[in-house]
Amino acid sequence: TVSRVLNNPEKVKPDTRERVLKVIKELGYRPNAIARGLASRKTTTVGVLVSDITRASVAEMLGGISDIAMKYSYSIKLFSAHEDVNIIELINDIVAEQVDGVLILNDELDASRMKKVKELFDENEIPFVLANVVNEDKSVPSVSIDYEKAGYEITKLMIEMGKKDIYMLSTVRKYSVNDKKELGYTKAMQEANLMPRIFRTSGTTSVNRQHFANFFADKIIDGAIGVRDSIAVSFMNIANESGRTVPGMVSVAGFQNTKYALLSRPTLTSIDIPVYDIGAVAMRLLTKLMNKEQLDSLQVVLPHYIVRRESL
Repeated sequence: TVSRVLNNPEKVKPDTRERVLKVIKELGYRPNAIARGLASRKTTTVGVLVSDITRASVAEMLGGISDIAMKYSYSIKLFSAHEDVNIIELINDIVAEQVDGVLILNDELDASRMKKVKELFDENEIPFVLANVVNEDKSVPSVSIDYEKAGYEITKLMIEMGKKDIYMLSTVRKYSVNDKKELGYTKAMQEANLMPRIFRTSGTTSVNRQHFANFFADKIIDGAIGVRDSIAVSFMNIANESGRTVPGMVSVAGFQNTKYALLSRPTLTSIDIPVYDIGAVAMRLLTKLMNKEQLDSLQVVLPHYIVRRESL
């Protein structure tokens, strides 16, 4: 009777329902989620796979995921895939946890590994959604922005300002979204008959500062676009310290429009990526997949825009 009151109250007589609810309130009763999951084969748990939880964009995206998950009474279980983790073994571990669905925030998966991940989830009938991860397979649900277009637009803006020696500051480690940013940058540079120059460094500030100091000491450069705000700010600090004023001598821009863009001096021009919304929309898309609801589209592309500040 208690189960019916909690799950199908319309099937219980009003007077009985009121008495049960009264006792529930007096005793502070809470249903056992594990027992409920065993009975229904639903755990009301969503797995979230991340590569680096310390990144500002990931933390903000988790905020969007958490808010929507709370609305639908889902709990979140985090799984971290560090650089040396066997991703297939990790996916098998996630499957063993019997989660109802999975959000993948890890944008380091290449096409072959992503194909294997999809096969494993499909075999176990676990829906999944890519959040801020680029994948060419149109059958894979995803929520992101058009990173190639964003890379093109910010580069085009610098070129229109008269900049010619523009570098893209990217990462040594491969990320699917960075590949798209580089494509957009390269397209804009080639259209203007300019030489694309991509400098690869680390996302770790202590490492990339030294890279920038050594590499750009004798280079001609009047524009720089960091694939992350933190990389752009790190470069901007080195430029200022070495006497190259920003934006007087070098214009600098970043991606993500995080807190670093506002805290830097000068403040950083950046591509605004709605990472909170990406997380929220991805979680909502996943709930639809878990409930087998009809979808308008498997792949959602959210808008982005350039936030101009003092560095440009």
